[in-house]
Amino acid sequence: MEGPLQPERPLGPIPTFGSVQWVGPRHISGDDGCLYDTVADTLSGLGWTALTMVRGRHQRGDDPGVLRSTVLHLGADARRWAQWVLADEPFLLGGLPIGWQVSARASAEGMAHWAAYFTREVPGEAVSAFLLALDATEQPTATLGGPDLVVSATTANGWIPDADEPAAAADPMYVSHLSLGEVPPLIQDGDPRSAVPEADGPGLQGWQAWSEPTAGGPYLWAASFSSSVPHDLVAAFAAALSSTAPVLRRRLPESTRDRLLRAPAG
Repeated sequence: MEGPLQPERPLGPIPTFGSVQWVGPRHISGDDGCLYDTVADTLSGLGWTALTMVRGRHQRGDDPGVLRSTVLHLGADARRWAQWVLADEPFLLGGLPIGWQVSARASAEGMAHWAAYFTREVPGEAVSAFLLALDATEQPTATLGGPDLVVSATTANGWIPDADEPAAAADPMYVSHLSLGEVPPLIQDGDPRSAVPEADGPGLQGWQAWSEPTAGGPYLWAASFSSSVPHDLVAAFAAALSSTAPVLRRRLPESTRDRLLRAPAG
């Protein structure tokens, strides 16, 4: 369904803001209601080009207004890009609509080699860290290091490695998790096997992350990395997600606000 969009901000619910606070732990602090802005500002600082899609027109009194949504941010070499997909056709991950989809390819003319997906409430600091690492790498499709890079990035910040799964870790409260496991359906990847699900046995393996404040309850957020996403890029996301440094927030998730440590900012 189409709707009026501000030139600077994609369509989405307007959050109710309170006073600014330092809060932690980061992984359950949410996105402050501004995941698009946080990530878009990072990409703008990196010099990525923002492409605007014109979606229609409406009248504001006597002046015609343009309905538009900035949906695509393209890296300078056209081999990496990030798209805000929430305002278009909602794609659910863990029962939550995806906000950002990030992709990369080996050449400017090729197809996407991998994709990563982030729902609302993923801390913007973690998505930005992933994109900073993607921008900095010379080869966005090359795999550097192994799964231990990702697990080590979290355990360095106090997360607990899974005793049974070597490529998995969780925060000390066992609310947020990161695991190398079977990729959910519809996650896009350049590996041709991703288009043909295995009838017998496990499918392709990719990193999955999620936060589940109440066991068996709704997720706060979810992120999925297709099987070809380089481990070092996921490690950058994992390090920022598990960081013990507090973050500034004005809007706190209802499901985790009672678990957050808070201190006035300024």
